[in-house]
Amino acid sequence: MQPLSFLELPQRRRGPNSGLRHSSGSTTAAGLRLGLGCLLAALFAVLAGWAHAHGVADSDAIYLQSQQGFTFWPYFYLGAKHMVTGYDHLLFLAGVIFFLYKISDITIYVTLFALGHSLTLVAGVWFDIPANAYLIDAIIGLSVVYKAFENLGGFDRLGWSINTKAAVWVFGLFHGFGLATKLQALTLSEDGLLGNLLAFNLGVEAGQLTALVGIVALMNLWRASARFDSQAIIANGLLMTCGFVLIGYQLTGYGLSI
Repeated sequence: MQPLSFLELPQRRRGPNSGLRHSSGSTTAAGLRLGLGCLLAALFAVLAGWAHAHGVADSDAIYLQSQQGFTFWPYFYLGAKHMVTGYDHLLFLAGVIFFLYKISDITIYVTLFALGHSLTLVAGVWFDIPANAYLIDAIIGLSVVYKAFENLGGFDRLGWSINTKAAVWVFGLFHGFGLATKLQALTLSEDGLLGNLLAFNLGVEAGQLTALVGIVALMNLWRASARFDSQAIIANGLLMTCGFVLIGYQLTGYGLSI
């Protein structure tokens, strides 16, 4: 199914089939605080770190470049670390699942995203496909803006019909290229490279799953709040702001680099 937008919430209220239950009192208040707190923290992370592209830390880069042959666990660990600390990827994921209430729907969309970024992550490095990191990261920022705008019902107001599954997959390709450009910037050993790339990608997926569990848990608590529908506007406004900040920084970096 297509995810709901804010405009569709009045027609489809939470109920037994959504896997959520209404609550009140401390649980409701806690859900509201956790949900908004999570998004505010994400916004702060982007604004605080916007002057530094989300790449591989210097210490990690030195370690990877010193490795020879197939080394599964270091690449797996760094892949997971990159995803868990990758606020740009996590913001997009949060937008994708924002109005998805069923685990089956979440699984479909996250799988499409994973297939997209896995393909370009491995292929981008293995075939050394050239891509400008600034422009790719700007498109990643655009993916966050797109999802927030869709969640707010923006495309419905414009009368546009967009296949969200296809969009998530396509943006997944760009997220994968974003990961690939970080590895392409390093001098990695050709010996065991494909195996190391697959290990890195498995780490990315493990990190994504870990982060996803936390995001879904927070979203479920937040959705228990009677104020969730109204707060959804603010939350997606914050998501869109984060996306525009990312776009602005990356395009500025691109302009200064040419």
